[in-house]
Amino acid sequence: MKTLTEWFEDYGESHRNERNKAIHYACVPLIYFSVLGLLSGIPSYSLCRILPGPLEIHAHFGTLLLPFVLLYYLRFSIPITVGMAIFSVVCLGIIGWIDGLLGWRSWQWSLGIFAAAWVGQFFGHRIEGKKPSFLKDLSFLLIGPAWILAGVYRKWGISY
Repeated sequence: MKTLTEWFEDYGESHRNERNKAIHYACVPLIYFSVLGLLSGIPSYSLCRILPGPLEIHAHFGTLLLPFVLLYYLRFSIPITVGMAIFSVVCLGIIGWIDGLLGWRSWQWSLGIFAAAWVGQFFGHRIEGKKPSFLKDLSFLLIGPAWILAGVYRKWGISY
C-alpha cells in the first residue's frame, strides 16, 4: 500500500506549473463541494437532522457516503481526516443553507459548479502539458482534495 507521501508525490508530478496548481487550489475544493451537493440532491428520506439550526444538515446520500470517504483518509493520516471532516461539514452546512434559505435545488447549482470546475481543471492540465492523474488511477479523485489540504497545512505549519 502506498503511503500518503507517495500518493502526493505521484499526484504532484502533473501539478508542477504554478498556474495549474492555482487552478487546482480553486477547482478541487469546488468539485468536492459540488459532488456533495449533487449527492444531497438525490431524493432520500430525511432520516435525521445532523446540525439543527441555520446550517441544518439532513441525512442524504452525501452524508451517508461521507463516513466511507473519511475512512479512506484515515488509512493515511489523522490530521488529513480531521481536516477533510471539517471541510465536509462546512460544505454540507453551506449546501443546506443554500437549499433551505434560498430554496434552490442543490443538484441544479451543483451541476453547474461541477462542470465549470472540471473545465478549469482540464484547462490547468493543458497549461501543464500533462494528463490529469485520475486518468491513471481513480484513487487520485480522493487524493486531490487531501493534496490541497496538505498544501494548506504546510503553509500553516501543521504536519500531516
